[in-house]
Amino acid sequence: MENKEKITNQKEFKIGNYLKNYKTPIFFYFLFSLITCGCSVFTTILMAQAIENITLSSYQIATYLLLITLGITLLRRFLNYLLNYIYLKYSTMIMSDLSKDLAKQAFKLNSKTYSDHGTGSFVQRIVSDPSSITNQLTSIVDIIFQLVYSFIIIVYISFLNFYIGLSIVLVIILSMIVEMKRIKVRRTNYRKVRNSYDKINSLTTEIVRSEKDIKSLGLENSLADESSKYYDEYKNIFFKSGLTNQSLSTIRNLIIEIFGVGILILGIYLINLGFITLATFIIINSYKGNISYFSQAVGQLLDCFTYIKISKERMYALFDNEEFVCEKFGNKSLKKIKGKIEFKNVCYTFYEYEYSQNTKDKKKTDTPKKKIVSSNQIFKNLSFSIEPNTTVAFVGKSGSGKSTILNLMSKMYEADSGEVLIDNVNINDLDKTSLRKAISLVNQFPYIFDMTIKENLLLAKENASDKQIMNAIKKSSLKEFIDTLPKGIDTKVGESGIKLSGGQKQRLAIARALLRNSPIIIFDESTSSLDNFAQEEVKKSIDALKGHSTIVIVAHRLSTIKNVDKIFFLDNGVIQDSGTFEELFKRNKNFKAMFLVENI
Repeated sequence: MENKEKITNQKEFKIGNYLKNYKTPIFFYFLFSLITCGCSVFTTILMAQAIENITLSSYQIATYLLLITLGITLLRRFLNYLLNYIYLKYSTMIMSDLSKDLAKQAFKLNSKTYSDHGTGSFVQRIVSDPSSITNQLTSIVDIIFQLVYSFIIIVYISFLNFYIGLSIVLVIILSMIVEMKRIKVRRTNYRKVRNSYDKINSLTTEIVRSEKDIKSLGLENSLADESSKYYDEYKNIFFKSGLTNQSLSTIRNLIIEIFGVGILILGIYLINLGFITLATFIIINSYKGNISYFSQAVGQLLDCFTYIKISKERMYALFDNEEFVCEKFGNKSLKKIKGKIEFKNVCYTFYEYEYSQNTKDKKKTDTPKKKIVSSNQIFKNLSFSIEPNTTVAFVGKSGSGKSTILNLMSKMYEADSGEVLIDNVNINDLDKTSLRKAISLVNQFPYIFDMTIKENLLLAKENASDKQIMNAIKKSSLKEFIDTLPKGIDTKVGESGIKLSGGQKQRLAIARALLRNSPIIIFDESTSSLDNFAQEEVKKSIDALKGHSTIVIVAHRLSTIKNVDKIFFLDNGVIQDSGTFEELFKRNKNFKAMFLVENI
């Protein structure tokens, strides 16, 4: 689907808008379904007439009726093939369109939102829920036409005998009372099942991604126990939900079956009185199953609407700026960024939220409630300045706020108050393009995609020339490694770069950042997980950038930042001191102690 209009909020994200793009195939799906339903009705009535003529010894007429029935059946089978073709082709297209826009919306969310929600929550909303909706929409069409068919057959049976028709209506009313209760309970239980399944999905994703760490640390048993808790929770919820659903379904079916036998007894009584013929009794007995199907189909229809409602709510939640908070940008553009960075009286508090369903408000039972469960003020009036094309480092104990500074600097987090400036412009006023082009971030564990080395690099700059790519590879000290590969730069690196070592991942991430040629490059603990040789290679790559970009480094290992222009020494969210490595080593006892402990 080519969405010309940009979807920006929940109101614009409507399922109907996606269906409109495929009006013609949807029209034919309805048309063929209608004709198929008509074929089913005609074959049923013709079969009934054939039975009637057989009992009257009119074999020739019965044969003609059966041949006509065969022709209509063949037409129905052909139409069913066309229906399946339309469903397979266009349901996947609609699902793909929904998933694409949900994925685009997910890209707009801020980093804090991702940390507040599990991976499974996003995967289910972007992949599974659109699939569920398209499947349920198709099921609704099929069920509606089956209901029409069953209704016509029930009317036909009522036409054959009024008393039996009245009995059927009574059965349907009683069974539907039970069915309505079943649907109400199932709707509540289905939400619980989906939420529990999200947790399982998130944990499974984490286990798959961290397989090496799990084995190396001997965490198999611990994580197996943790998985068991999640699966036990899911099992209990699923079992309770299924048992309740099955119990009410059984009651509904018992009503239908008991009254079904009663209708047959009534039929025998009416035959004895001469009110109906044996042929009519046989027809009623043959198609009384439509009574059961009618009640079940209504329940299935309501089930479909429940699944769609819940899936739609889950997808729409991605557009709810209270639970899934989006990044906000200004409209100011910077054509040439020098790379000056400044924090002015920045305050930031980290909040941890808990989301729950509001069950008291009957009008908004599905609205998630956001509740603060803990808070931790990281910075209060933090101020510092970094000059363009200089290399600076932030050091301090764990929890001192180093990585939070980088997140605020790159607008992954938003300050509660104060200003974060780039070239004297508040980053909240910058448009998205200016901000993203200004900064490249190399994380401690950079994500490398399941592509070739070249394709991973081209993600950073789609139109990069071979010369630019090779220059980035050389500067990142990656060339020697690539030269050893049989396919060189066209070597696939596996999911999350599994075929690469930690140092190779880091250097590839640096090459990616270099290719973007950003005026500001941030390194967040980029060498902390590397051995000394890999660390030295990455350090050389970073040193090669000095003077060309503003480089900001967060490091645990103080030996890796000896040559930077300035070091900011943090303690509990406060800059205690700043200066060169030599200056801090001479005058700051805490800094000196950190370095000496590291080098013991």
